[in-house]
Formats: sequence, C-alpha cells, structure tokens
Amino acid sequence: MAEPIDYIEQPADVIAQAARLIEAGTRFALITSVEIQGGSARELGSLALVEASGRMVGYLSNGCIDRDIQFQAQEALHTGTKRLLHYGAGSPYLDLKLPCGGSLKAVIDPAPDHAAIKDAHTALQARKSADLTVTLPEGAGPRTFSYTPKFQLILAGRGAVFRATAKAAHAAGFEIGALSPDPEDLEAIAPFVTAHSHSLSSPEHAPAMDYIDEHSAFLTLFHDHDWEPALLEQALRTDAAFIGSLGSTNAMSLRMMLLREKGVSETQLTRLHGPIGMIPSLRDAQLIAISAIAEVVTHMPRIIHRNQRAA
Repeated sequence: MAEPIDYIEQPADVIAQAARLIEAGTRFALITSVEIQGGSARELGSLALVEASGRMVGYLSNGCIDRDIQFQAQEALHTGTKRLLHYGAGSPYLDLKLPCGGSLKAVIDPAPDHAAIKDAHTALQARKSADLTVTLPEGAGPRTFSYTPKFQLILAGRGAVFRATAKAAHAAGFEIGALSPDPEDLEAIAPFVTAHSHSLSSPEHAPAMDYIDEHSAFLTLFHDHDWEPALLEQALRTDAAFIGSLGSTNAMSLRMMLLREKGVSETQLTRLHGPIGMIPSLRDAQLIAISAIAEVVTHMPRIIHRNQRAA
C-alpha cells in the first residue's frame, strides 16, 4: 500500500515541514510546479515534498497525478537525480490525464538547497515573503518563486459565532488569533489559535495590533458592541487586507458614529465592512462563520506566489 499523501495547501506549511526534516536529518525530495499551460487545479510555484519513507506532504494536482509524482520522487531519491516531469498536453505519460485540460511541468529535486529552505522558513515565520529558486535539469534556466506568509485571521468577540468562526477558519487553513473578554471562549478555541491570543479587560482599551499586516484580516464578532470601538480604532491603523464587523445595519451605523467621535477619518472608515457575511440575516453560528470567512476570502491578496523568470 502506498504511503499517505497529506493534502497540505499552503507553501509555508510545506516549507515548514521541509525545515523540520532538515533539522531531523531526514532526506526528502522537494517538488515545485514550474510551468502551467491552460487550466490547473493548483497555482504556479505550488510545492510538495516526499520523504524518504514515501510520505508526501503537499500536492500539485487534485489527486489525478499526485500518486505518480510521489512514485517519481521516491525514484529520484533512490538515484539522486533531479527530474523534470511533464503531465497533460504533450506529455509522454499518455495514461495520466489532467481533467482540467492543461499541462503541468514539475521539478523533483532530491537534494534541495537546505540553507535556502531554512532561510525561507525563518522569513515566513517572521511574516515576511521568501524566495526559493529552482534550477531545472537539461540546461533550462532557473525559476524563482516568491512565497507569502500564511494569511492570518484575527478574531475579536465572544459566544457561539466567535467559537464557530475560529473552528471554521482553522479548518480552512488560516492562522488564527483571538481576543475576547471571556476566558471560557478563549479556552474553547485554544486548539485552533496559532497566532496571538489576548484576554480583554476593558472596552475602553485595546491591545497593540502591530502583528496585523497586509496578509491579515480582523473581525469583530460581538453581540454586545461596546467592545468594538477601541478594537476597531486600533485595527484601522494596521495594514489589514480586510476589517469587518458582525451585526445589523443599525449596529453598523452606530459603530461608524462612535468611531467618528473617536476621530477616525472618513478615509479609514471606508475600510470597515459590515454587516459582514456573503449571505444576510443568517441565524446559525456555523453558517454565519462560513459566510463571514467567504467575504474575507474575496479580499485576500490574489497573488500568493509570483514566478520571477531569470534572464
């Protein structure tokens, strides 16, 4: 039976696993998609790795060619030879089709640059972009891909929607941060929190939010809206890609009035979205969470990693 494939989405997670394997002295092959023509289930520059045991972390298709990539990577580890694979239109693998109708080329490197991987992991942990360069076999030029940190979702709130949103966002692969005046709520979502966690003590004072960057969103999920103005005032000073609040249209109008009284400019107020959610007037916490996350996704930076072709 073939070793399992962990269908990890984020390049940062694949790079983190590669860094762990390097520290453990475990061999692995790094796989990078370097050329895509037509449709594709994954982005250019997507990453996967195959460990010496055969376990695969990450993926390059939606399952149609990943088993073959896993096998080819094990062969590359055995021979120590870098490979350029071609699937889809024009591929020699006639029995392996890409249902999306395009073609994909991927490089399997059984001896990737460990120093570059560790540097990339350090940069991503510091919430900075990181580059990895892939040298193609057969004399083709190198390809450099830039990877962004994982998108983080900072939630401020309490109660059922707060808990449901943390759970759903964690399942969707976000880094989760949490702020709440309720210790029980913070404890309930602790398994999902991978970034900052803060216990709020007063509606009048908000903690510093300098960890919120352009790869972040900030949501307030309160039904008692007294906690929001100070938090939103702080969040609007950050570079967050999305800032939104739960509640009715009337609650949104009051929220805007209170922020104006605190001196928040009209330019800054245009960044505040509400009531959040792609579907209005939901009454189920889990569905409200999914609706809110869907709106966040529409505002996420579109470019996750860029291909910079070397001259």
